[in-house]
Amino acid sequence: MQQVISSETIPIKMWLSDMEESALQQAKNLANLPFAFKHVAIMPDSHSGYGMPIGGVLATKGVVIPNAVGVDIGCGMCAAKTSLTDISDKNLKAVMSLIREYVPVGFEHHDKAQSQSAMPDESLVLPKGVVERNLVAARKQVGTLGGGNHFIEIQRGNDGNIYIMIHSGSRNLGLKVAEHYNSIAKFKNKLWYTGIPPKHDLAFLPIETQEAKDYMTEMNYCVEFAFANRKLMMVNIQKAFSQIIGESFSELEFINIPHNYARWENHFGENVIVHRKGATSAKEGETGIIPGSQGTKSYIVTGKGNPQSFMSCSHGAGRALGRKQAQRELNLEAEIDALNKKGIIHSVRTQKDLDEAPGAYKNIDIVMENQRDLVDIRTELTPLAVVKG
Repeated sequence: MQQVISSETIPIKMWLSDMEESALQQAKNLANLPFAFKHVAIMPDSHSGYGMPIGGVLATKGVVIPNAVGVDIGCGMCAAKTSLTDISDKNLKAVMSLIREYVPVGFEHHDKAQSQSAMPDESLVLPKGVVERNLVAARKQVGTLGGGNHFIEIQRGNDGNIYIMIHSGSRNLGLKVAEHYNSIAKFKNKLWYTGIPPKHDLAFLPIETQEAKDYMTEMNYCVEFAFANRKLMMVNIQKAFSQIIGESFSELEFINIPHNYARWENHFGENVIVHRKGATSAKEGETGIIPGSQGTKSYIVTGKGNPQSFMSCSHGAGRALGRKQAQRELNLEAEIDALNKKGIIHSVRTQKDLDEAPGAYKNIDIVMENQRDLVDIRTELTPLAVVKG
């Protein structure tokens, strides 16, 4: 832990030494909520979000806050350790070309609905809920990457194996659920005269209300859908590998971990609802994934179960520059040159792509150093090729 801010109703415990003013103010807003529990934890990759800073961990007593989860419910990471120990540049480029055929990116979806077996269990669907109304569209979205900071990356581990890593979420389904319940929360909070300023974007639902119960049900479906989305992409990526290298390979390990969700957990002897928005669970012995930026190392980690972070860690490197700021300020030639020198097959082509260039992100080495008390590094992963959303 780098510092503790004690000026608000409850402390803000921070795993970084500097934080943009807007994100710090959001953390203070969290710390002054009447139902916030114990303290607010801010991870080392934190930056400004919508209502709650990305990289924030908030425990609450008796309420759930849709905006403290965010619009990409269940967004997270998966990684597959393969039995491959090498792949030629020629084959890698061919694999990446096939991946782009098999996995729609950005706003693209599959032309046809995917198999029902690729979707979460239908028993998890809330009757007449938001998810049910969007299931037809969701069956075309499952197995798609999305845009923004989502990516597919082929990596070499320091254990000698080739890894496949995916960062993606619940696509439009999570957005629909988030917007629906946040709108309800805003309307109810106005009726209740809660005293929480609407401009803070932290409208809440008391957990005993039907709206909160419905949100938790639909949010949990979106978490499962995001997992199903990543699993189907992994199947199609492995199909691309098999077609190019001419043989199948075994998957030695599969890791999945979300970083946008809320769930009941026990901390400091009490049952509370822990909201993680761009933060990863890091219970003692739990395996997690912390990706770097495009062109920098990623890490498979083991959680230490630090109670001060509500057993959490960072979900990545974290943005240093906003998207528009990165496009204005970064040097395109310099960013491309740095990636080329590392021999990475990357996706930085135009000024527009600079919002996801390495220079737009924090130094992953510093981020990892700042959370030595939260996780142990198990495997270092060096990028070989990247597909960005």
